[in-house]
Order: sequence, then C-alpha cells, then structure tokens
Amino acid sequence: MDLIKVVEQRFADLTQKAYPHFKSGDTITVAYRIKEGNKERIQQYRGVVIKMAGHGSSKRFTVRKMSENIGVERIFPINSPFIDNIVLNKIGKVRRSKLYYLRKLIGKKSRIKEKRI
Repeated sequence: MDLIKVVEQRFADLTQKAYPHFKSGDTITVAYRIKEGNKERIQQYRGVVIKMAGHGSSKRFTVRKMSENIGVERIFPINSPFIDNIVLNKIGKVRRSKLYYLRKLIGKKSRIKEKRI
C-alpha cells in the first residue's frame, strides 16, 4: 500500500467530523460559518445535492438551491472547517450521480421524488 495513502487516511480519520451519509438527489441543509469583518455568523444553505466529487480528504459536494427563481450553486469541501453541521432533510430518488439536467428545468419539473423508507 502506498505510504501517502496510509498517512492521508490516518489524518482524515482524526480530523473528519461525523456527518450523515448523503448522495446526489438528497436535500440537505449546510450550516456554514461566515466571517464578516470581526463578526461571525452561521448561514443555513438548503438545497439539492447535484454532484459528489473527489475522494478522501479532497472530497467535495455541490448544492443547488432556487433563490427568487434564480438557481444558485455552491461547492463545499467535505473537510472544510467552516462547515458547522449538515442536516439531511429528504432522501431523493434519482438514477444519476450527476444531476446537471436540473439546471435546465424550471418550476415543478425540477422537483425530485422523495424516497420512502
């Protein structure tokens, strides 16, 4: 086994926070710490996960939300120290890992069916 991978895995185990397991199509809320001047606040960013990319310590995910009929996407590194917590709101039923087709859809067509547990 590669020595770099062993060290990276050990370091990731020590620094990684326990977030719920989520995948593309799920609706999540990310509590992100924002620093404005000398103040710090937590912003709730709720949207649909459209992409998971990377692996190990460089893993990241893209969340898309609609803000006044304008689509806003944001990329979050999973190991970012600015992520306070992640809450899984809905589990989506999708058959793709990258949901780029949601960018073209508007209104009710852009909804994702919820998976029943």
